[in-house]
Amino acid sequence: MTAYPPEPWNLAGQAYLSVWRVPVSELPELPEGVEPIALGGRAQVFTAWIDYQEPGQLRYHELLATVAVRGKRVSSSITDIWVDSEVSLAGGRALWGIPKDLATLDFTQGRTFTASAATQEDWIATAAFTARPSLPVRMPAAFDVVQMLDGRLKRSPVLAKARPRPAAADWRINEHGPFGFLAGQRPVLSACLRDFTIVFGG
Repeated sequence: MTAYPPEPWNLAGQAYLSVWRVPVSELPELPEGVEPIALGGRAQVFTAWIDYQEPGQLRYHELLATVAVRGKRVSSSITDIWVDSEVSLAGGRALWGIPKDLATLDFTQGRTFTASAATQEDWIATAAFTARPSLPVRMPAAFDVVQMLDGRLKRSPVLAKARPRPAAADWRINEHGPFGFLAGQRPVLSACLRDFTIVFGG
């Protein structure tokens, strides 16, 4: 078994986020008992390319999609996620029920990103982000990640701080791949989250 740190994980790095509005009928499957927050028949899906760096506990790359869901406070449920670290994969699955898979993730100059599944030749997505000017304000966030672990729903708290900058994002998505539910759509909002810190788990 791959050794991984106990929770909570203290992580840091750079993130590149896009927000999409997706018809509820086209969402990936959510854990039983978890309901998306729907406005006008559409749910909010957040995708992110994340570069975990020092001084965080782990250093690796990640691509994920998570859906805003109902909860006592801001909550989301991760439907698709890939990492290039076996330590992260093992810990994410065992501690929080996060369905991590391995993939080849290429981050070029902190702006252009590509992902392809490690177990198949098909590519998943590519994206290019261009940050726009903003005030250098560091903003906090607190939310829960809701997943199924050992047959029960587990709500894991997350505390984060980052310097958000609005961005333009150009995505290409393989319509036949696991992100196919986003193909043909454009994000309604994108941002670069500079120098974030995260405490993940309780």
